[in-house]
Amino acid sequence: MAEVIQMPRMSDTMTEGVIVAWHKKIGDKVKSGDLLAEVETDKATMELESYNDGTLLYIGVEAGKAVAVNGILAIVGAAGEDYAALLNAAPTVDPNAPTAATENKQEVVLSNVSHPTSHISSDDRIKASPLAKAIAAEKGIDLHSIKGSADNGRIVKRDLENVSAVETQVASIVAAAPMMAGAESFEEVTLSQMRKTIARRLSESNFTAPHFFVTIEANMANAMAFRKQAADAGIKFSFNDLMIKAVASAIRKHPKVNSSWLGDKIRYNHHIHIGMAVGMDEGLVVPVLKFADQKSISQISMEAKQFVEKAKSKKIQPADMQGNTFTISNMGMFDVENFTAIINPPDACILAVGKIKETPIVENGEIKIGHVMKMTLSSDHRVVDGSIASGFLKSLKENLENPAMMLI
Repeated sequence: MAEVIQMPRMSDTMTEGVIVAWHKKIGDKVKSGDLLAEVETDKATMELESYNDGTLLYIGVEAGKAVAVNGILAIVGAAGEDYAALLNAAPTVDPNAPTAATENKQEVVLSNVSHPTSHISSDDRIKASPLAKAIAAEKGIDLHSIKGSADNGRIVKRDLENVSAVETQVASIVAAAPMMAGAESFEEVTLSQMRKTIARRLSESNFTAPHFFVTIEANMANAMAFRKQAADAGIKFSFNDLMIKAVASAIRKHPKVNSSWLGDKIRYNHHIHIGMAVGMDEGLVVPVLKFADQKSISQISMEAKQFVEKAKSKKIQPADMQGNTFTISNMGMFDVENFTAIINPPDACILAVGKIKETPIVENGEIKIGHVMKMTLSSDHRVVDGSIASGFLKSLKENLENPAMMLI
């Protein structure tokens, strides 16, 4: 009997998915576990596998097009089987309804794959097997210069066995056409699902929550000395790890910043889950360090590193980015001195952290060179008042300027 494959909901923010490429065509035999298509969600690019045996009878959307959650992707059944009744009986698509795939994990199997998507349009997308792409990424091979030997010019493992990264780089340089001096040019890139979600969520936050901003400076001399002492003792952590610990400790003294606006009520969270913004080519993701106040700096450092690695390789899961009660955005490593950040829903606050800067300071009536870091707290004025925000920043400053006392 023919079965309908629907677009599954893979995260709480997903409303649609884009078909990157189909790996089967109508009339092809399909076995359980066969790769049917690649789907780009708002979190990552995934592989869609078949969950039964049969023939691919129908494809509901062509490559490069989007389909809403619960929309029909394909129909698999016996060869020649009449599937018209299934299409006619298809209900109106409700992207907020749970799909069969999310209710029964045996129906649709999806796995993470890393694909370069920032500069390749749907019409020019490289046709290559996941294994070939993995080999190319490992060896630094440019797939644009490789001619595939499989069906429809698809690149497979054997096409890469005798190719070196140097050869492909030379081929790319030779093939590149020189641009005329003074000629106008531009590139238009279709928004990824991740970029769409970032734009929607931040626009809603910026225009819905009445933001106000409070900035404070901290003398980081003691923090720098503390970090060096810890490194000498074999305990290594970044300033961002120390910041997460200091923020969690300050929240304990000022719990009202650890809250959410829910329309007709305010939720004051008793647990502290810190979201840490991680930059990617396509935008920001915010993995969440849960119960951050209960963890040591070493534990925070290890977990943060794992999240960064998963984010960079697009292996981060939706569950890793849920549950935040407060968010930190640190741009100090980019030589940024000071900035303001848009609140990350459902949080009521987000902390923007700048670089540690050498600057003249006055200490005990004398001018000396100090190491100062600026921090700006963005707050939802419906939830947090100025006195609460400034009190939190004062405690955070004290934690950073006396890190040993904070840990005690």
